[in-house]
Amino acid sequence: MNVLITGGAGFIGTRLARALLLEGDSVTFLDNFSPQVHGSNTQLPVDLQTSVRLIRGDVRDESIWASALPGHQVIVHLAAETGTGQSMYEVAKYEQVNLAGTALLYDRLAKQPGHGIERIVVASSRAIYGEGAYTCSSHGMIFPQPRASAEKKAGLFDPLCPICAAPCTSVPTPETAPFQPSSFYGLTKQVQEQMSLLFGEVLGIPSVAMRYQNVYGPGQSLKNPYTGILAIFSNLARVGAEINIFEDGEESRDFVYIDDVVRATVAAIQSPDTTSFAVNVGSNERTTVMQVAQAVNRYFGEKSNIHISGAFREGDIRHGVADLNRARDVLAYQPSVQFEHGLHNFLAWAEESEPELKGYERSLDEMRQRGLLHGCI
Repeated sequence: MNVLITGGAGFIGTRLARALLLEGDSVTFLDNFSPQVHGSNTQLPVDLQTSVRLIRGDVRDESIWASALPGHQVIVHLAAETGTGQSMYEVAKYEQVNLAGTALLYDRLAKQPGHGIERIVVASSRAIYGEGAYTCSSHGMIFPQPRASAEKKAGLFDPLCPICAAPCTSVPTPETAPFQPSSFYGLTKQVQEQMSLLFGEVLGIPSVAMRYQNVYGPGQSLKNPYTGILAIFSNLARVGAEINIFEDGEESRDFVYIDDVVRATVAAIQSPDTTSFAVNVGSNERTTVMQVAQAVNRYFGEKSNIHISGAFREGDIRHGVADLNRARDVLAYQPSVQFEHGLHNFLAWAEESEPELKGYERSLDEMRQRGLLHGCI
């Protein structure tokens, strides 16, 4: 197959390309080498420079889609702005890249009969769920609304049952959970996903929305301060700088290793299913932010002080872990890399690069100035 990967020069795209090349596929990247992600680097990894066709361009440019689509059977649409916090004040930017860019893709497909596209895989996100699924002892599975600022300012970080206001417990979130994004990033991914599935049916192009959880691993950007606590914590721990933890440190995430994400994405590309559907891609593990900070600090010799600040950001969720039953059933997907092992691989790789600290401090200042970061850190 000829596969077009938007945002292909990024973390997931480069790893996916290597897997597809081993399958005998041809790969084209469409990428604008955003400085926020790539820094000053504007070149592909050496091993991909002769094996991947590169189109330098932006998904917001209608003419780029016209030149990029011909000759491909599959599109993997990864290009997106991804910072949860940043999305709350760079609103137009996130709308233009995540929504307008995707709209231009479907506009071109709708107006171009005989385009040859047979399947589309789009990177969705667990952010579309907001707080996701919980269980209440009285009301069973419930889906709390985004947490109120007043409650978090009072140190009440855990969601309550929306029916009886009793404490509730986070459980794996299935694909049937309602959309309740708590950030503009999550809202753009919700609309992007719905757009892809709708046009997948209307245009007869089987489409799969991959609801990635927190993807990590060697090769992820260490320069982008708006995404990835593993990158942020590793930068701080290497120089012995204080690691500040938001809320109480007990907030948790589903960290899924890049190799598992690639396997799931390849399975979606190769799926014989002729329908369009959404599917979670996670690790089957729940890891708290405190556990992450301690593990990273331990790896680098425990040079940093870990400080629980009680501060919080608007748009953050409390807990998140994916229900993987549908992924198992429709993609035969089972995660294979445990967090402890994957984290070691990531940190060993990160150790070889220079720490980047200025961007993280700048990102915190931006949120603080806009009233989106509360409390002292």
